[in-house]
Formats: sequence, structure tokens, C-alpha cells
Amino acid sequence: MNQIQKSLNKLWNKNFILLLNANLLMAIAFYFMTPMMPLFLTDKFGLEADKTGIFMFSFTISAIIMRPFAGYLLDAYNRHLIYIISFVFFILLFVSYPVISSLAILLIFRFLHGFTWGSINTAATTIAVDIIPQNRRGEGLGFFGLSMTLAMAVAPMLAVSISKSFDYDVLFLSGAAISFIGLLLALLIKVQKTKKDKSKLSLSLLIDKKSIPLSLIPLLTQIPYGGIMSFVALYGRSIGIVNSGTFFLVFAVGLAISKVLAGKLFDKIGPNKILYFGYILLILGLLMIAYFSNSLGYHSAGFVLGFGFGVIAPTIQAMVNNIIIPEKRGAANSTYLMFFDSGIALGMLIFGFLIKLVDFSGAFYVSAIIVLLSSIIFNRSTLPYYYKSLLK
Repeated sequence: MNQIQKSLNKLWNKNFILLLNANLLMAIAFYFMTPMMPLFLTDKFGLEADKTGIFMFSFTISAIIMRPFAGYLLDAYNRHLIYIISFVFFILLFVSYPVISSLAILLIFRFLHGFTWGSINTAATTIAVDIIPQNRRGEGLGFFGLSMTLAMAVAPMLAVSISKSFDYDVLFLSGAAISFIGLLLALLIKVQKTKKDKSKLSLSLLIDKKSIPLSLIPLLTQIPYGGIMSFVALYGRSIGIVNSGTFFLVFAVGLAISKVLAGKLFDKIGPNKILYFGYILLILGLLMIAYFSNSLGYHSAGFVLGFGFGVIAPTIQAMVNNIIIPEKRGAANSTYLMFFDSGIALGMLIFGFLIKLVDFSGAFYVSAIIVLLSSIIFNRSTLPYYYKSLLK
């Protein structure tokens, strides 16, 4: 019995290691596209910079649309099979980019690629929760999120290097090749079977109502994230910082450190103090980047903001999974990720409006107010709901 218990409590098992590496490779391919797609659209099709946002936004919207359907499929059918199928189509769409000859077709393929991202990411997250021992869920999800963070730090630099040394076709095929290695690892994962809910498709199976009160937190906190990722380079240029790459590097370092630490602390002390600390860091970072319009303030804020975002996201996701029975994890994680993505998409839109209205600094100040509002909702509503809803 002791040996069985030890096995159940083992986080770093073969399946978890395979999943982390498969997710890392898939995420590297994904983050190839984030900095390079606008350049590809401009260089190959002559598209003006302001119109490239339509193609970026279409990807995000289709991912949001797909998430609840992916959650239903994950709860109703074999989760590993859904993951593998999503992986295959994710790779095939990379291969298609070199042969696309018109903007209309490219927009359709970007929309389809968003579907595969919404499915593969939801599947990987749900399988991660299945694999991670319950008493180490916070730590496990922290390391799982770290694989995405490492990809975010490495992929843009690698993508720029490939595109400069070769061309966009090689870049896309490299993304497909890296993803294919991830697929091979994913095929080796063994997922524990769970009870399947094959009820007729309905709204209640697409969106998990129990997860919504918790998922409202990432909806609000990811608004600043979406704005920062979209506009921080332009803000840097406006204050005389030509290369914003260092900002993303220190941001990723903050994310990486905090995701690991927050996960371990969550398993030991629960979410209260961790999330309040994350909120303080987010508000402080937003005030710093708004007030200090120089290189030191800009980059220091990047680290603080990365640390804050890295604390909040895995903590809330662990909380969501702690109140959900195993056979509902697909819908629960898709609901969480749908709200998460929606926050990022809203941030892209809201920041663009705010920058025109109150300039960059004003947009960051407003974001700090949004985060403060989120902290109040968390304290007054979300945290009591969580403790009331915990699985006994």
C-alpha cells in the first residue's frame, strides 16, 4: 500500500515528463508565429501594419470558440486521442502556409489554426491535471505553465534567426518539424481512463457553470497581459528603447520563477496569501511602467509584471480543478481557458482604444485599476465561493 501511495504522489513520472516536453515543443512552434506573422503578412502580401491585427485576432477568436467544444469532446471521448488528433492538424496547418497565395485563404487557415490551438492546449492542460497527483496539483501546473513560458522566451529569438538566415517557408516548415517531434513524444503518454459523459451536446456540457466564478479572475487579470504583449514594444519605442527583446526576456524570467514557487506554495498554504501577493505585484508593475518612462523602470516593471502574472494564472487554474470531479475536467479547463483567452483579446482591443484616449501611461494606470477591481472581487466573492465548493 505504501508503494502504491508513493507512486500516486510522484510528480516527476514518465508521463508528466513526456507531456511537459511535448507541450514545450508545441508551444515553441506556436510562439514562432506570434512575432513573425505580422512581418510575413507585410513582406509577402504588402499588408499594412494596422490591418495585420485582423489575422492575429482571428486566431484568438477561433481558439476561444473551440475551447468549449474541445472540453465536451475531452469529457465524452478518449482524451489522449483528442490530443493526438489536435496535434496532427496543428502540424498540417504549419505545412500549408508556404503554399498559400491569397490573403483570403490565409485568413481562413489562420482561423482553422486557432481551432487546433484551442483544442490542443485544452487537451494538454486537462491531461496534465489527470497525470498530476492531487496533493501536488499547484506545483505540477506551475511546471506545466513553465513549459509555455520557456517557449515564449526562446521561440521569438529562434524564429527571427531562422527567418533571417533562410526565409518564411523554412520557418513554417521548422515549426512543423518541431511540432512533429512533440507529437512523437505525445504518442508515448499513457493517460488514466476516466468515466465518460456522453450526454447529448448542450450548453451545460460546453461551459462548466461551477468554474465560471473562478474564471472571472483571469478574464480581468489577462486584460493588462493582452495589452502589454501587444503594445509594450511600441511603448518602448516611444520612450527611446529601440529593442524590446530584453523586456520579454525579463518578463519570461519573472513568469518562470513565480510559476514554480507559486505552485509549491499553493499546495502547502492554499491560495489566499499567494494571490494577494500576485495582485500587489501586478498593480506595482503597472504603476512602475506607467510612471518611470526610462529603461530601468521599463525593464524592472517587466520582471515584476512577469512575476505577478506567473503567480495568479496557475493558482486560479489549480483552484478550478480542485472543485471539479475528474469526468468534468475537460469542460472546466476549457471554461477557464476560454475566459483566460477572452481577457487577452479584450486587452488587445481596450489598450488600443485607451492609448488613443489617454496615451500609454494612462492605459497602464487604467489597467492597474482593473487589477484592483479583480482583487476586490476575489476577496469578497471568489475566495468564499472556492472554499464552499471544495471537493470533500
